[in-house]
Amino acid sequence: MSDHSAAPGVTGTAPGAAPPASAPPASAPPASAPPPAVPATDERGRIEKAARAAEPRGSTLGRLLDSGVGRNLGLVAVLVLLCVVGVATADTFATTSNLLTILTSASIIGVITVGVTFVIIGGGIDLSVGKVMALASVWATTVATQSFGPVVMVFCALAVGAGAGLVNGLLIAYGRIVPFIVTLAMLISAQGLAERISGRRSQIVTDPTIAAIATTRLLGIPLMVYIFAAVVAVGWVLLNRTTFGRRTFAIGGNPEAARLAGLDVRRHTIALYVLSGLCCGIAAIMIASLTTTGSSTHGTLYELDAIAAVIIGGTLLTGGRGTLIGSILGVLVFTTITNLFVLNNLETEIQNIAKGVIIVIAVLIQTRARRSSSG
Repeated sequence: MSDHSAAPGVTGTAPGAAPPASAPPASAPPASAPPPAVPATDERGRIEKAARAAEPRGSTLGRLLDSGVGRNLGLVAVLVLLCVVGVATADTFATTSNLLTILTSASIIGVITVGVTFVIIGGGIDLSVGKVMALASVWATTVATQSFGPVVMVFCALAVGAGAGLVNGLLIAYGRIVPFIVTLAMLISAQGLAERISGRRSQIVTDPTIAAIATTRLLGIPLMVYIFAAVVAVGWVLLNRTTFGRRTFAIGGNPEAARLAGLDVRRHTIALYVLSGLCCGIAAIMIASLTTTGSSTHGTLYELDAIAAVIIGGTLLTGGRGTLIGSILGVLVFTTITNLFVLNNLETEIQNIAKGVIIVIAVLIQTRARRSSSG
């Protein structure tokens, strides 16, 4: 009996059948082989496609309102409307002297608003700016400080403002205390320290150089307006044309992602509050010159006016988005409203109610615009 079983590893063929076609042995790729490289152009295309898919698909109006240009145009329209109301209700509204009064009044709170804008875009809040300004004005106008001259007075105001901002920043960044609590405590402490130093009395500015800041005019425009414009210009460049500004937006938008990307979030937070304090120091010299006094009563509710201006200017309270120009337009809106109420002899209570209504409307418009642009 013949054995027809094939040997191990050998495939038998039936008699008369054609031999099988030879084929190259199939070999599986090594398990450790890396996946094929994706061309850089394909990867870039996928990223751009994902970015386009993530773009808001809401209405054109919603996207316009949610953009910085749209918000600023809306504020300009509000200013024009207020000017029309002013011309219609007060004969002296459109005079040169009244318009310069509006700009001068906006200068002090505007300088403070620049610092507050940086802090809020960076994801924080600063409630202490009004009383830090008051403290700086008191410290800079003591008899001892004024005896050293205007340079020392200016340096003292800036140092007090920056020092208060440094304390705020250290407690928030390294103490991990909520910014609302830290700056509220600074507000109370600065108020008490200013009252302690001044004995609750107004200190008269005797230095002629400091007193002349509010009365000096260049080309018919008060020097204080030029100081305000210079601070805004420096702030705009810092926010929109430097690495510091880009980091501010990144940290305000997502601090954890910014930290993972290698940014020193704590150090930058301290810098933001120091910047806000410096703006308070500049404003302290301006208000001391305008009123010829340093007083603990300066800056009452300035923090609320500054935050309100930032809000209606389109800056998100949660941080990560905002424009300095919008904040300045917000300051001009509130200052114009105040001027209209004064010219028409209306009560302060009605003025505060009007400001509150404007803030609520501005927040509602922001919320609706974001929903429209994302839906």
